[in-house]
Formats: sequence, structure tokens, C-alpha cells
Amino acid sequence: MNGPAWPVELTDGDVTLRPIKMRDQRAWREVNRRNRDWLRPWEATIPPPTAGGPIVHRPTYRQMVRHLRAEAGAGRMLPFVIEFQGRLVGQLTVAGITWGSMCSGHVGYWVDESVAGRGVMPTAVALAVDHCFRSVGLHRIEVCIRPENTPSRRVVEKLGFREEGLRPRYLHIDGDWRDHLVFALTAEEVPEGLLRRWHQARPRNTA
Repeated sequence: MNGPAWPVELTDGDVTLRPIKMRDQRAWREVNRRNRDWLRPWEATIPPPTAGGPIVHRPTYRQMVRHLRAEAGAGRMLPFVIEFQGRLVGQLTVAGITWGSMCSGHVGYWVDESVAGRGVMPTAVALAVDHCFRSVGLHRIEVCIRPENTPSRRVVEKLGFREEGLRPRYLHIDGDWRDHLVFALTAEEVPEGLLRRWHQARPRNTA
């Protein structure tokens, strides 16, 4: 992944996606601390080790950023932070990027509760998806969401993602293996761009 694909900064109105940086640590930690109860039910966790398996610890912030940068350099990930009106309010990562005959990736995200419902996350997802289709060269984007996560489901529903089905016990979230619904889009479904679709639909949405 070279040239315009990464690193890149994407902006629409008050919403900006940019690469995560080491110097974001203080702001990132502050937003996470303030939103602990809001985020905990949907956060990925590390399963307990199997018999004889290694014990895996959660990475520090610096370890996380180093890993994200390495994955981005290898063309497997796009690790963004989300800014709203110049303030860090969340994170969006395009991960699991696969080339060859698939050309696919999946999007994960979280946002500060204080800006939820203001169109920040749909705008951020639309920016990322358009970049993946137009500049990165991907063909398909997935978003996997716990059925109980109503705010996150509203994001993909507003953007017109297709619901494809249930993946039982798909990811370890909040201390256990959780079912996830799969939502997807292919490039052919949004020839006009997902951000344009969102702008056209948004006046009919409350947020």
C-alpha cells in the first residue's frame, strides 16, 4: 500500500480521519477513561489461555501504536483516529486487508459518547469506505457487530450496509465469545460513493 493510500488524512466538514500517532496517547487515554462504561460491553478482550497455551497480556498504548503502524506498513491495516472539530473523539481501523482474489477488509470503530448521535461515526465510516474502494483498491468491506449493540448497528443501517447473517461466538468481547451480525458493502453497490449516499440520506435521519 503506497502512494495516496497510506498515510492519508480524510476530512468531511467537522470530521477528520488521520493516522494514529504516539503523541495521541494523552488524549486517547482521556477519552477511553471517560467512556469506560460506554465502551466496555463492546470492547475486544483476550480469552483465557488454553491448557499449555501462552498467557497474552493487553498491549500498552505504545505497543498498540507500533503494532498498528507495522500492519499499515505491510498493507494489512489502516489505523485512524477520529477527530471532531479538532478534538480526538474515537478510533476507526480498517483491518484484515486481504488481496489476491478477495480484495477485502473489515472496519471496527468506537466513539466518545459525548458526540454519539451527531453523525460523526457514519461520516467517518463513509470516508474510510470510499478511500478503501477508490484509493486502496478493495472490493468489499465488512462490519461485524454484536446484535445487542444498537448504536453501532444504527451506523451501518444509516449507511445502507447489507446484513448478511450471524456468526456464532465470533469474537471474544467483554470477557466471552460473542455472536456477531455481519454487514457488508461491495464497490459496485456505491458507485456514487458512500459519503455522497450518506449526505443524501442524512436530512431524513435525526442523527
